[in-house]
Amino acid sequence: MQPLQGTRVVTIAFNLPGPAAVSRLDRWGATVIKVEPPGGDPMARHCPDFYRYLLGNQTAVRLDLTQEAARRELDAHLGEADLLVTSSLPDSLERLGLGWDRLHERFPRLCQVAIVGHAPPEENRPGHDLTYQATVGLVAPPAMPLTLLADMAGAQTAVTHALGALLERSRTGMGVLSYVPIAEAVDFFTLPLRYELTIPGGRLGGAFPYYNLYPTADGWLAVAALEPQFWARMQALLNLKESTYEELKAIFLTKPAVHWQAWAAENRLPMAAVRTVPTA
Repeated sequence: MQPLQGTRVVTIAFNLPGPAAVSRLDRWGATVIKVEPPGGDPMARHCPDFYRYLLGNQTAVRLDLTQEAARRELDAHLGEADLLVTSSLPDSLERLGLGWDRLHERFPRLCQVAIVGHAPPEENRPGHDLTYQATVGLVAPPAMPLTLLADMAGAQTAVTHALGALLERSRTGMGVLSYVPIAEAVDFFTLPLRYELTIPGGRLGGAFPYYNLYPTADGWLAVAALEPQFWARMQALLNLKESTYEELKAIFLTKPAVHWQAWAAENRLPMAAVRTVPTA
């Protein structure tokens, strides 16, 4: 789909949440100008392949927005844009003359999606993925999180807000500002944990043999036969007598995980070998 074809986006967001969100807009057909600081987006140094993936078809320009000439160039882009995406603290944007009140006065049809750490009135409170995940109970020390879930949750939420802002403008003709607090975005993603579905021993946290993790001859297997028809088929195919975790564990230990994954695909059952996470 190219639902955003003809939509013009300017982004001054760098690192991860903003670029990940704009990457979706780009892939949906938006024309994107990515304004980077003079030294470039730090992601280009930290992880060049990921940077290139997120950049996609965007046009990247480097501007020092503390300089008047650069500000005039940015204004030229904003004058043609439908949406501005930011991920800086609002105080920082104000110092650059990019506060919402001033932007809206000069570009009344321009919408802004402002990715921040926390919701107003704490929109200037700093944070990072690790602190957001820690706050909602997704960090199990000493292990570090396996992915930047909070940042990606913020990015996905920002896409939703962008579409909502553009839809609102289509009704009123006026641009709108929409805050995307990452802390709230990841909190929404943890609702199953808050309602105890996925706590250890919860209904989807290991309480039942048909939705669990099993050791195999060479790794681990994820079994998700949650629907009754899947569980009944598995019981019949494996000729289960007691249908307990221990009975299944003994069966799965007899062969490698990839064998069971292939067997599940053949029998249309939701099972998968657990992918091994590489280490640095």
